[in-house]
Amino acid sequence: MLQFKNKIPFIEGTSLHDVINVCQTPFYVYSQDIITQKVEMTKKILGKNIFFSVKSNSNQAILKIMQSLNIGADVVSVGELKRSLSAGFHPSKIIFEGVGKSKDDLVFAIQKNIRLINTESLEEIKLLQKLATEKNKTIDIGVRLNPNIDGGTISKISTGKKTDKFGIDINEIENIINLVSNCNNLNLIGISCHIGSQISNIDVYKNTFIEMKKVADKFVSAGINIQHVDLGGGFHVKYNKNDPEFEIKDIKKELDRCFGKSSYEISFEPGRYLIAEAGILVTSIINTKQNGGINYLIVDAGMNTLVRPAMYNAYHDIETIKNITDNSVSYTVAGPICESSDIFIKNVLLSEQSIGDILIIKNTGAYGKVMSSTYNTRPLPSEILINKENFAIIYSSDKIEKNIEEDIIPSWL
Repeated sequence: MLQFKNKIPFIEGTSLHDVINVCQTPFYVYSQDIITQKVEMTKKILGKNIFFSVKSNSNQAILKIMQSLNIGADVVSVGELKRSLSAGFHPSKIIFEGVGKSKDDLVFAIQKNIRLINTESLEEIKLLQKLATEKNKTIDIGVRLNPNIDGGTISKISTGKKTDKFGIDINEIENIINLVSNCNNLNLIGISCHIGSQISNIDVYKNTFIEMKKVADKFVSAGINIQHVDLGGGFHVKYNKNDPEFEIKDIKKELDRCFGKSSYEISFEPGRYLIAEAGILVTSIINTKQNGGINYLIVDAGMNTLVRPAMYNAYHDIETIKNITDNSVSYTVAGPICESSDIFIKNVLLSEQSIGDILIIKNTGAYGKVMSSTYNTRPLPSEILINKENFAIIYSSDKIEKNIEEDIIPSWL
């Protein structure tokens, strides 16, 4: 993403120095060109029915790009639904997922006539039938199934095992059929699954596709007109050079083997895969120190800015925009947050760094800003979108005073 021209760092046709001059670190930067290329490539291989997982990056400028590329939105909260509508997505291009939809959430989705509400429990199906009856409407719904397939990823991003909280147990198919058959105001037209994130093993996808094909056929045989089969996302992004290789073309091969002769409309819900590599986090070194023989670089981004390393032990490569020299030093890059887990990377070799130097934390377009917080009463980071020689601030960091003013002190204090 970052290229050097005459030793000056550029993203597309924009000098990173120009951005740094007008935006205080830490901040996120996204390349519109990389987003566009990744979306178009994914559509070319997997087809037009791609629904961007909004939870991975919900900035409305990013959503507007996705909408302009004629893909849909996969939302998991009423807030994400409202964001997607605000960004211009047509209701017919929005799928509402989520294990915890409230009655008010469902009412809002019904009123907006979105493409599909994917239910995650028998109780939710019953609630939807009640609401549809009250409003005298017929609603298209889907069911998210839990196929009990281990994606082979870390437990915190696993969603497809029977012990995970997501979806309806695949063994409940007969109960689903019996329930839906007696719901006069519901049309069950789709099934979906999502077994986790960062899945590189093609056999996992193969087994999932086979299972979902069997399930779809069971519903059809029982008289349920299943039209849509949503196979989720979770496509692997290579954060580390030692990560396994992943080719989305291999997904297409297994898809054709399994569904090639069927009439089901197939869809996918990638998020990270479309946006992760299009983003970087820019941070400044605010202090250097040595403790116990460890060379620390203390930067102004912290686990409040990018929580993935602390939460998931996730790896993000870090590079410097300083001239590379032979005088490399092994550093541990840490944030300013008052937590021992506020470490971005250990033992990274960088050219010798000083206070005020800039570091780039790579592949942070997904689950970066969207998971940030004001912990330690620190402001949320800004976001920048670059399009060729142009850049725009698409989220401006609030003054911390505004955050403080939002507290309400009761009258008796």
